[in-house]
Amino acid sequence: MRYSREHKQETHDRIVKKASVRLREKGAHGIGVADLMKEAGLTHGGFYAHFDSREALVIEAFGYAMDRSMEHWRRITGEASPEKRLALIAEAYLSTLHRDNPGHGCSIPALGAEIARESPKARKAFAGKLDEMIETLTDTIPNLPRKTARRQAIATLATMAGTMLLARIAGSSELSDEVLKAGRDSVLDGAKREPKVAAARKAKQN
Repeated sequence: MRYSREHKQETHDRIVKKASVRLREKGAHGIGVADLMKEAGLTHGGFYAHFDSREALVIEAFGYAMDRSMEHWRRITGEASPEKRLALIAEAYLSTLHRDNPGHGCSIPALGAEIARESPKARKAFAGKLDEMIETLTDTIPNLPRKTARRQAIATLATMAGTMLLARIAGSSELSDEVLKAGRDSVLDGAKREPKVAAARKAKQN
């Protein structure tokens, strides 16, 4: 049976979506092609009708997951005042809900260490999406020169991802909750401090 181009694209997208969840749950090497295809309701044999290689699927799945994270950030900050946007992202990111649901969360704490060991092609694709995430965070930081805001965005993302990784290592425990709170406090203190720094610089210039 020959399927339409639209049907093939829908199937392709379903595989990528399912794979993005399972890879974040199990790790880049924790689940095989056969299992990924089964999750999507397809046979192993149909894999190469959609992807040139397993790596090609992994790259697409990572990209899909990171795009969803950025969409989530834009959604929760859409109607907030500029000064509150970074805090909203930090509070949502450094939550027990995110900690306990890696399959539907950020790819960086779930897969970052594995990506660092992947091929140059995979790392390049991941780095491109990482840069997009940094730019998305930078857009939430008002009243600062773009270069300064981007530097804060990088520090914020590094703090959030590192905090989430440590919190998951600690599991659902008092230590894990303590780690999450420390990470939130660090990010929120930074978000409060930067507007004051910007105001001081502006006053000095005047």
